[in-house]
Amino acid sequence: MINKILIANRGEIAARVIRTCKKLNIDTVAVYSEADQKAPFVTMADESFLLGPPRVQDSYLHVEKIISIAKEANVDAIHPGYGFLSENGAFAEKCEQSGIRFIGPSGDVMEKMGSKIAAREAMEKAGVPVVPGTDGAVASSDEAIEIARDIGYPIMLKASAGGGGIGMQVVNTDQELTKAFESNSKRARTFFGDGAMFMEKKLDDARHIEIQLLADNHGNAIHLFERECSIQRRNQKVVEEAPSPIISDETRQRMGETAVKAAKALGYVSAGTIEFLVDEQENFYFLEMNTRIQVEHPVTEEITGLDIVEQQIRIAEGKELSIRQSDVKMDGHAIEVRIYAEDPETFFPSPGHISAFELPEGEHIRNEAAVTDDYDVTPYYDPMIGKLIVKGADRSEAISLLKEALSTYKVEGIKTNIPMLKTVADHAQFKNGNTTTAFVETYYLPMIQTN
Repeated sequence: MINKILIANRGEIAARVIRTCKKLNIDTVAVYSEADQKAPFVTMADESFLLGPPRVQDSYLHVEKIISIAKEANVDAIHPGYGFLSENGAFAEKCEQSGIRFIGPSGDVMEKMGSKIAAREAMEKAGVPVVPGTDGAVASSDEAIEIARDIGYPIMLKASAGGGGIGMQVVNTDQELTKAFESNSKRARTFFGDGAMFMEKKLDDARHIEIQLLADNHGNAIHLFERECSIQRRNQKVVEEAPSPIISDETRQRMGETAVKAAKALGYVSAGTIEFLVDEQENFYFLEMNTRIQVEHPVTEEITGLDIVEQQIRIAEGKELSIRQSDVKMDGHAIEVRIYAEDPETFFPSPGHISAFELPEGEHIRNEAAVTDDYDVTPYYDPMIGKLIVKGADRSEAISLLKEALSTYKVEGIKTNIPMLKTVADHAQFKNGNTTTAFVETYYLPMIQTN
């Protein structure tokens, strides 16, 4: 039984986990940096402890300090949220060695899936289709050019470690590849301590579609349908929805079954997501696995009625899944948009003081916010300040509700991407479900460049 949880994270995901813990009568412990002293999640928790200075290395990535606080607070478990230490296998093992449950999969599974190269190999063994590309790390830019010529441009150059679009770049020529290989390898080494690079064929007009999984310690695994996450900027998601507007029932079933098969082959336990690229013929290919809860999990919760954080906690307690695949039903359509403190045209972060902050309200409108009014957004962390989630009886109704909610979403004092989100929600191609990974480059950027 878990009675007390430390949330090793910040912002809206920390607040999100705390809300479920309150519902389950589980005590919570928040940890925070000096930059986050006035953040809402700090006061929401039953107890709060200062980690250290703003830099992540001195706070949210400071493993020894987090473990020390967990012991001092006498917690039963640690929930890592997403980002930071959420996919750090060594941290998960350190928790277990310290007698603290890690709410997530085992460290060895995380390490395997954390390397995109190892993950490709594991998926191929499990019979999951993968995008044509390299089987291992590419040693040099010269070798990369030889392989690229064989695969055929354009190719997607990727760092094996990490995520969030870091170390990832589309390359179209030998000259671009030479320059991109060195710079992305260096960036990946700086952020993740691993500069290994590999390459995949870039699929034109592909969709980024993922399957949400739940798996317990008793051999049970189910999927909670798919999420469409194709609208991205800088290879990072901005708009997510469930279900996908274009996936057929047959493809939905095949993708779900394939993801469950992969999870079982890995011996995966907890909530997780397998991401796929899907082409125009609905052929799907493994992209990566996220061994944690994801930013966009609310849209799945909205259409299934399940609390994924609660499921994570119950699984960590050693309980069997209380539902089977046949129990999972889809109801309505949900859309999530990420609210970023950034320039809506350049996508550059826009830290500063929020002088006014008002959230839209109403039936079927859900807010996950990391800030309040009279709040300073710092440059130290990801610029996402909130998420807006809406649910309709169908996609058309969800889009209408999204537009209405965005029109009353008020953030003053800093730039945000709300103007971009309004443009997307009102675009004919979005309404038609034409939400490929090229949406921003094909439709949004040309519009703002001509205005």
